[in-house]
Amino acid sequence: MLQKKREKIRVVVIDDSPTARELLVALFQADEEMEVVGTGGNGEDAIRLVSRLRPDVVTMDISMPKVDGLEATRRIMREIPTPIVVVTASLMRKDVDMAFESLRAGALTAVKKPGLMDPETCERLVKSVKAMARVSVVRRWDPAHPRPAQPAVSSASAAVDISPETQQQVQMIGIAASTGGPGVLAKLLRPLPADFPIPILIVQHVTDGFATGLAEWLNGETALRVALASHGDRPQAGSVLMPPDDYHMQVNVRRVIELYKGQPYKGLRPSANYLFHSLARAYGASAVGIILTGMGDDGVDGLKALHQAGGLTIAQDEESCIVYGMPKEAVANRAVGRILSPDHIAFILAQLAKRGEEKSYG
Repeated sequence: MLQKKREKIRVVVIDDSPTARELLVALFQADEEMEVVGTGGNGEDAIRLVSRLRPDVVTMDISMPKVDGLEATRRIMREIPTPIVVVTASLMRKDVDMAFESLRAGALTAVKKPGLMDPETCERLVKSVKAMARVSVVRRWDPAHPRPAQPAVSSASAAVDISPETQQQVQMIGIAASTGGPGVLAKLLRPLPADFPIPILIVQHVTDGFATGLAEWLNGETALRVALASHGDRPQAGSVLMPPDDYHMQVNVRRVIELYKGQPYKGLRPSANYLFHSLARAYGASAVGIILTGMGDDGVDGLKALHQAGGLTIAQDEESCIVYGMPKEAVANRAVGRILSPDHIAFILAQLAKRGEEKSYG
């Protein structure tokens, strides 16, 4: 019996540089699983081509004439939801900020634009585009075109209350996120006050070169101090630390940050497993572990260890995830105590912010 031939991944390439477009087209056409069905030089082209061709995935430049990549992403995700991969050559602050705003608007990931003499980046781009083409995306709403009113978070607050004892004992919060994570992280951190009494450590999977930009972008979204960690840092109240590119981050038993180039977990460095395992050892029941939207299962094994150590463990719910991969695996492996929406996770963090007695974290 003949096997049905698998349909190719249909790609639209948007870039205002003819040279860059030609390189991207050549890369995708060279892969037997991919087919470029349209190209354009600005956001207007992107919107028109996506509406007409309904591709499986779009690669989107950021800085373009007429309509830039951010606005095009907002329009596409509002009108014709389609997987979008942001591809940018510049790591300047303005372009990186636009890239992360695009992720908040619904783009799935951001990658560096490859060069002819950079086969590793070319391979990473092709792999990322193929993976994102398989993600089911949903309509996104922006402030100018708000979605219909939803019930207030307070209506279900009783379901996510934490006990006064838990509020007082928490000394560390660890968060893991991947695809779709930056926007959720911004949502969770934005309401927190500058004097939030508990340090926060985050592992968010990003393409090499984007860690600094992500920290700077999140720092502008919240009153907390968001920065890349350095080896030997001591986590402080009111601060959020993230690992630099290509480093695992963990906390030792003296509660000091360690950065190291250990074995990647399924190609991932940093891996949230290292972070969560270290929180289980160093903090046990006084740590909170949160696993957010993302592909794969990174963080699940470490979160299970934290759960077994008595820590409060939370997974983002399926309905709100861009990709229900990491949370799904955490739930399946009985690594979480609660499954909550970002609004309800934010409600728990707000309860921790209001606790009466502050602790010393040294």
